[in-house]
Amino acid sequence: MFKNTVKKLLETALIERSDLFLIDFSIQGDNQIKVIIDGDNGVLVEDCMFVSRAIEHNLDREEQDFSLEVMSAGATAPLVNTRQYKKHLNRVLNVKTTSEQIEGTLTEATDNNIILEWKVREPKPIGKGKVTVKKQANIAYENIVEAKVMIKF
Repeated sequence: MFKNTVKKLLETALIERSDLFLIDFSIQGDNQIKVIIDGDNGVLVEDCMFVSRAIEHNLDREEQDFSLEVMSAGATAPLVNTRQYKKHLNRVLNVKTTSEQIEGTLTEATDNNIILEWKVREPKPIGKGKVTVKKQANIAYENIVEAKVMIKF
């Protein structure tokens, strides 16, 4: 009952702020509510406060004791939502699939798959030396085991 009420309040808040979306939501046994959100334009402290207030101000502490934690997904967290991929276009991702691991620039993100591009040095077909070759991989979301944004300084 309590979880359904919190979930409805959370959904209402995310409908009101369509630029934000849910990554994870859980309630532990002692009514510890944990919400992880992301946004199409990132997540500010104010965004977390908005979601927190939307939930907290509509629950009665006299009726139910709880703690609430609302946070952003974080820069090093794996991507789990298709909207996160679209947000990270032209950034370098490290993607583990069911068969391989690829690090490349995310050039396209559709509703079904992503396209990564990277360059590799390969031996020349004729003669000595190496040549730089541009590679591309079209990866369906269901084949992705884990994908992380590579932070470069």
